[in-house]
Amino acid sequence: MLNQLRPALVLLIALTALTGLAYPLAMTGLAGAIFPAKAAGSLIERDGRIVGSSLIGQSFTSERYFQGRPSATSAVDPADATKTVSAPYNAANSSGSNLGPTSAALAERVKADLASRQAENPGKPVPVDLVTASGSGLDPDISPDAALFQVPRVARARSLSEDRVRALVEAGTQGRLLGILGEPRVNVLALNLALDDLGTQ
Repeated sequence: MLNQLRPALVLLIALTALTGLAYPLAMTGLAGAIFPAKAAGSLIERDGRIVGSSLIGQSFTSERYFQGRPSATSAVDPADATKTVSAPYNAANSSGSNLGPTSAALAERVKADLASRQAENPGKPVPVDLVTASGSGLDPDISPDAALFQVPRVARARSLSEDRVRALVEAGTQGRLLGILGEPRVNVLALNLALDDLGTQ
């Protein structure tokens, strides 16, 4: 019996060590050597301080900044551990709202966001990504149309010309990967950091 169990146990230990320890460590080391910034989380530093990641959105509420997509992520309610509260861009709890197209709560939220955006830029069609959350709730990017829609508000709040702010959006627009994959996009954090660098007139 031992003769039959020994090869199975040796194989189990060997494969566990190889695939559970050696391979992950090798891949982590290789990624850190070849792509150090990406392996560390694509963190963005400003003045020696980490201000975020290019992979995870942040909640910007000031009129002086471009704002990302709505986020449906949540966190445990500090007052009652059996409940959750809204916590936009909570990377520890990536999720969508799970509300379907027939949900009255979703319809009300979208309607309120739409009215707010229309008041911000009357007469202009509101890009869909400014009123709909992504599946993860962490999307760091918006469409170029969504960024351009916000130009008048940001320009007014910062006393800048719209042309100057629009040029910043155009400079920060990333095209399709390899020219064919995905959609053009603008990273909201990178755009806002560039906006801070621009200063005011």
